[in-house]
Amino acid sequence: MGYKILSKKEICPNQFELTIEAPFVVRNARAGQFIIFRAEENGERVPLTIADVNKQSGELTIVFMAVGYSTKKLAQLDVGDEIPDIVGPLGKPTDIKKYGTVVCLAGGYGAAPCYLIAKAFKEAGNKVYMIMGARNKDLIFWADKMKDACNELFITTDDGSLGEKGFVTDVLARLMDKEKIDYAIAVGPMPMMRAVAELTRDKGIYTEASMNPIMVDGTGMCGACRITVGGEVKFACVDGPDFDAHKIDFDEVINRTKIYKDQERKRDENCNLLKQSNI
Repeated sequence: MGYKILSKKEICPNQFELTIEAPFVVRNARAGQFIIFRAEENGERVPLTIADVNKQSGELTIVFMAVGYSTKKLAQLDVGDEIPDIVGPLGKPTDIKKYGTVVCLAGGYGAAPCYLIAKAFKEAGNKVYMIMGARNKDLIFWADKMKDACNELFITTDDGSLGEKGFVTDVLARLMDKEKIDYAIAVGPMPMMRAVAELTRDKGIYTEASMNPIMVDGTGMCGACRITVGGEVKFACVDGPDFDAHKIDFDEVINRTKIYKDQERKRDENCNLLKQSNI
């Protein structure tokens, strides 16, 4: 028995939102956790963060970009189709408590997991700012949902096509000058999360970064999500995905992700060559 797709939307170019019937997955799901899916029998295991849940109806929402083989296969499924396997919730949930003033920073597709995180912090009695950033307006999604999940929403785009022209760190710096920030969490590209960590370090603002972009197997066995935090080896999928951003060795992570991207590009090129040779 698979997991039925209840709705499907292309919310940005090549980026999809799926709502899936998965009552046993969402029953214990919390902000910051992830699932692993297989788009087909004997397919590869792919981790995706949980974007939203409806515990009353048992519905799970995921947001993903169709970039690799499995996510492209997932994007080909439609309403009524079934996903063969979903395992979750996995990973440690975000530590939700009352800090005071919280800033959630979402870069690109990082906005998806930030929705539940911001919502949970707001429900815990925090004043929550959300800062969403992307290259252009076409890559901003869920703005209306984010407004409901936080006290105030800021949007930045690199080209100025929506919101402010600039980066999420520009808004963060302004907020830090205006009032006391007690906690920040960044979810998105590695350079963005590193920039947030450097900005908050001198202010002594406890900051966490989500390492979900580097997860592959989701069980800690493959070692792809290995990172160094405070001089200790950690695995994002079992020890995280959230870690103290001021203790993460971002240089190590960024260098390794470059190697993975090069390998993935070569794999895709080889797959295309094999397809062409069989035509």
